[in-house]
Amino acid sequence: MYSAAALGCKDDPVEVNSQADATQAADCSTIPNDLVLGPQAGPSIDLGGRLTSIGGNFVVNNNGLIQSLSSSSLEKVGGNFQLNNVTSLTSLTFPELGEVGAIDWVTLSSLQEPTFGNPGITKAKSVKVADTFVANLDGINVQVLEDMDINNNRRLSKFITSIKSLTNTLRVNANSLNMTMEMPNLESIANMTISNVSTFAIPSLQTINGSAYFDSNYFSEFFAPNLTKVQDGSLSFVSNPQLTNISIPLLKKVGGGLTIANNTALDKVNGLGSLTDVGGAIKMRGSFNEIDLPSLNNVVGTAEFVSTEDIQSSCEELNKLSGNVVQGKVTACDSDNATANNDTSTAGNGNSGSGKGGKGDDNSAASLASASLSTVFTLAALGGLVATFL
Repeated sequence: MYSAAALGCKDDPVEVNSQADATQAADCSTIPNDLVLGPQAGPSIDLGGRLTSIGGNFVVNNNGLIQSLSSSSLEKVGGNFQLNNVTSLTSLTFPELGEVGAIDWVTLSSLQEPTFGNPGITKAKSVKVADTFVANLDGINVQVLEDMDINNNRRLSKFITSIKSLTNTLRVNANSLNMTMEMPNLESIANMTISNVSTFAIPSLQTINGSAYFDSNYFSEFFAPNLTKVQDGSLSFVSNPQLTNISIPLLKKVGGGLTIANNTALDKVNGLGSLTDVGGAIKMRGSFNEIDLPSLNNVVGTAEFVSTEDIQSSCEELNKLSGNVVQGKVTACDSDNATANNDTSTAGNGNSGSGKGGKGDDNSAASLASASLSTVFTLAALGGLVATFL
């Protein structure tokens, strides 16, 4: 622990336990290592002064006393800006802060609106905001990110971000039930998992390099007008009860599986008119009366189409794809199947159902036969071993 008298700019870490410590720290132009606020620091800590840069992490963990944290001079944090279990913090003000290594904010149960300047934080490798009371994240304006995780922020009803590229994973889950999320500049992303969102806008997105999962959302329409490929992963829409339209008019390729399941208001799948290639399986289960995939030319895995409604006219065309376009065969194309919405596993992971006109799953049968034969050989070998010792 460092007292006010002993604190030095090059301490590792520089530990702040009072405003007197903070005043000394703020008199350093640069702190090359970590700056750590102790659990007893507070109720107000102001780091404004000569301090413009922290080379390491800026850490406040397990502090239930601090209510206000600010700096009018800090511009850069080289490591993590970490606030974890800081339950009384109501004011966070950093008007000059533009660059951090990462934002890591977890369990900030009193913080409503962090305040940054304009344009705010424009450079970071990752952003995690979880289990907070924040109502907006307007000051986070990063263009290129590796990861973003926004979850369990119950008051966060709107998030508009200027991100253009995300190289690893975007995760959005369990925020406000009326959450609107807009990413107008996003052009490429590696992976995304989006849940519990009422509006999701990605008008500029062209490429998903990995997988995209849209599960348990409240939006009525999914529109990605410029998305052309899901390069290596899967595309999934599961259990979105208000979804009535999926429109991805330029999408040509899904590198993995394509799943559309248990979206009970979706009566037509007709917005994938350019889709030609699916590198995995196709699984469509729901309450459709029409499934139209006019450009489909190659499906490496199996395909199943199961509906609670009549899709007989669609099945007449889809069944023609079995064994040629669909290399793994059309394992089911069923109408009037009351259990069509029950199976929500992703494409390639579940067994095909049966219903009117249903077909069995040859791959599952082969796997069962293989397992049974393996068991016979194992028992035979065990019997021989026992006989040797008798």
